[in-house]
Amino acid sequence: MKSHFSALAALSLLAATAASAAPPPLSLERLADDALENDRVAWDFVEGITTEVGPRQAGTEAEARGRDWAVKWLKANGFAGVKVEPYKMQTWVRGEERAEIVGTFAQPMKITALGNSASTGAAGLTAEVAYFPTYADLVAAPAGSLAGKIAFISHDMRPTQDGSGYGFAGPARWTGASLAASKGAVATVIRSIGTENHRTPHTGGTTFAEGVTPTPAGALSNPDADNLERMFARGKPIRMKLTLTPSAVGETDSGNVVAEITGRDPKLPPVLIACHLDSWDLGTGAIDDASGCGIIAAAAKQIARGDRPLRTIRLLFAGAEETGLWGSRAYAAAHRGEAIHAGIESDFGADRIWRLDSNFTQSAPALYQRLAKAVARFGVAPSQEVATGGADLNLARESKSAILDLQQDGTRYFDLHHTPDDTLDKVDPVQLRQNVGVWTQVVGILANEADAITPGA
Repeated sequence: MKSHFSALAALSLLAATAASAAPPPLSLERLADDALENDRVAWDFVEGITTEVGPRQAGTEAEARGRDWAVKWLKANGFAGVKVEPYKMQTWVRGEERAEIVGTFAQPMKITALGNSASTGAAGLTAEVAYFPTYADLVAAPAGSLAGKIAFISHDMRPTQDGSGYGFAGPARWTGASLAASKGAVATVIRSIGTENHRTPHTGGTTFAEGVTPTPAGALSNPDADNLERMFARGKPIRMKLTLTPSAVGETDSGNVVAEITGRDPKLPPVLIACHLDSWDLGTGAIDDASGCGIIAAAAKQIARGDRPLRTIRLLFAGAEETGLWGSRAYAAAHRGEAIHAGIESDFGADRIWRLDSNFTQSAPALYQRLAKAVARFGVAPSQEVATGGADLNLARESKSAILDLQQDGTRYFDLHHTPDDTLDKVDPVQLRQNVGVWTQVVGILANEADAITPGA
């Protein structure tokens, strides 16, 4: 009996010694620094989904495969509460795409259909082209002046670090076709909303106002738009044959993928971190937005290596962002009334974060200053700009929650946005890791903040 108790005592002593020898959890700062130098999780996600799934157009079988892949990956990486929250949506798919100048200066051009474009029919349509150097010129065109013509809308988008050129040039795509159709145009072509000079047209959604019958709409590559402008400079009428045969397939299934790192007090409002899982179908959606999903997941997993956070960190991999924020709206509707501590989204590529914006810089200055100081070592500057949040943060906006924007360098983003060039080789692993480091630091601070944050710019 004595030897039995002696053995038990020895085992207890060994267990106590082992426990005391276990290293303490890494500090948040150490975790963020480690992510900067060593993270492989974000790259693993982006490389995996772009290789094994590829393009993930909203509402299609490919998007469904992307959801299944993401669920499996999240579970394999230790996330809790992984599930799909389904919803229905209206789905559009592209068909044949051709544009050619006929008659004077005859030659083919590179074009892609815009989302929600109507079809020309298989035979295509041929019409004279009316040139508008800017969207404002189209606005000024008299009612009925485009009857029977194809409208061509150009612009002068330039690269900017903050992506502000998109707001300047975007209306040509967002509402240009509707405006042209309201003035009689039978179709619309635009200069691609992009900043590169490759012969790779940029797709993206267009919308038609209530009462305006949708017409065929496409985007020319920037070199082809340049060429078309040179043709007009020669002073002769230009005719184009346009063949676009997309189709609206009606209601289909989509869904949001959600997961979490459960906090010590799950009753507290969570930190909501978001990205979107769908992509356009021309490239593989590496920049827009597999990188965003990889970044937020890697940061959450990195935080989980340390002390368990006070608040739950909830991940939202939104579906169907590209064709109308279907996932963001569905998530907000399904969770209406739920409080959110703070919301952040990564959806501007994978280049480095350079600025920290919030909607509480003035109302919670001590917290903002703590965040700004914590990320200064990553080359992130403070800001007085008011954060408005990514497209998939409808719930955070509707609940008037704290919102942050971790502004990424957008200088080359619109070279790749919505093009066939949105592929894995465009992701810089070093800058990707900088994103994970900054996100780890910021989300870790927010998830351990006991007090509610009052927005107020």
